[in-house]
Amino acid sequence: MNDILFRPWKELKSLQSRTLHHFITRHLYPFSPYYRKLFDKNKINPQRIRTADDLKSIPFSSKNSFLDASNEDPAKETLAFCLQPSEDTLKRYLTKTDLIKFLCLNALKGKEYVKNRLEREYKPIFLTATAGTTNKPISFLYTNYDIDNLYISGKRIMGIIGIKKGRAAVNVFPYAPHLAFWQTVFSGIAADIFILSTGGGKTLGTEGNIRSILKVKPEFLIGVPSYVYHLLKTARAEDLDMNFLNRVVLGAGRVPTGFKLKVCDLLNQMGASDVRVMGTYGFTEARCAWSECSTAIDISSGYHTYPDKEVFEVIDPDTGEVKGEGEDGELVYTGIDGRGSCVIRYRTGDFVKGGITYSPCPHCGRTVPRISSDISRTSNIKNLQLSKVKGTLININDLESLLDNKKEIDEWQIEIAKKDNDPYEVDELILYVCPFGDVNKEEFAHRLNDNILSVTEVTFNKIIFVSADEIRRRIEIEAAVKAKKIVDKRPAA
Repeated sequence: MNDILFRPWKELKSLQSRTLHHFITRHLYPFSPYYRKLFDKNKINPQRIRTADDLKSIPFSSKNSFLDASNEDPAKETLAFCLQPSEDTLKRYLTKTDLIKFLCLNALKGKEYVKNRLEREYKPIFLTATAGTTNKPISFLYTNYDIDNLYISGKRIMGIIGIKKGRAAVNVFPYAPHLAFWQTVFSGIAADIFILSTGGGKTLGTEGNIRSILKVKPEFLIGVPSYVYHLLKTARAEDLDMNFLNRVVLGAGRVPTGFKLKVCDLLNQMGASDVRVMGTYGFTEARCAWSECSTAIDISSGYHTYPDKEVFEVIDPDTGEVKGEGEDGELVYTGIDGRGSCVIRYRTGDFVKGGITYSPCPHCGRTVPRISSDISRTSNIKNLQLSKVKGTLININDLESLLDNKKEIDEWQIEIAKKDNDPYEVDELILYVCPFGDVNKEEFAHRLNDNILSVTEVTFNKIIFVSADEIRRRIEIEAAVKAKKIVDKRPAA
């Protein structure tokens, strides 16, 4: 299946259009109660959706659409966006050709065969869920058909990042019903590659993970950026030899160049050479993930997508206008080959600088659209992103990147509070920082605040230097699914 990623874009775009039209007319409109109602309400003829450009006639959906559907009927919240064929809808929406095939199968092989075939394609058997960092968790359901797609995307990821048969990897994503863990598991199975999934720090602990790595001697390490960094830093402090480990694949968090360089430096100190660090991008609603390919440590190839399985758009987040190639905006996702929980024109809430590129990748030669890796996961910190801090609307993502890129900083946490814990008092922005080695704390704090001021127009009220143990306790590096790097402690008025 990987060869499809090298086909000419014109051919891929034609395949994408055919798949989109087939999915909308033969699966989504007939079997999705939510989207059939949406199409009918807006007088949209599904037969007219033939290309990605035609999607503009369809209203956006978002996480709020799921929350609204859940509020209407909490008992059916996980089924709100599921394809649900019934005898009535099958008879009403099947084409004449499909109906004849259906009747022939029924006559030749019996009702039980037809029932089992439909169940395999449409019956939910598995789920992953959102982390619920800003709202309650939302579950997304998979059928056997969707599991097959999870294998396909997994095998493609292994090809893109360069894991070949005979090589090994260790997966330290936390064990949970989250996409990152399970995409990695299915990736190894699909590509026939040995991947040890430890369950992360909460399951084995850092020492247990280190011992597992030393035993397996993997070339690849896969996990959340903050925990992988903590793991390697601990191994370096123990003066361990990890010359065998030179490929790191990170997901569920931003991976700026400065952070990649820190990871590379740790591995170099433990004997590794030719180190490559690759980021991945994924979200629960897509039920798959995308990866950068292997490049020099200071270069990002962008995330390689699968145009036979999805359509990505970039829109102006305020007006909804579709942007052009390479332009900044919010990512919008349309799945075109799913069966369980399906979404089209789904606003991810993620802002991408550099948008989407359609030229072949100069590093690996794949011809698929590539999403810029400069993505702000605004959906994860929406309340902070849209709130004023100290009277100024600040971009938390800019703060994160600035701090991650500082070579003097080992780990950090931002705390937003109210002075004296009084809801009517002014905001305070506090930085807890664990520095690398000996630094002039007063000079560094002054210089850091100058940098912060130039980026966000605010400064930290306090910069508090803490020990490695204290910062680990604060960000809950081993207990939390994602490290708690930004904490809003402002009491409600």
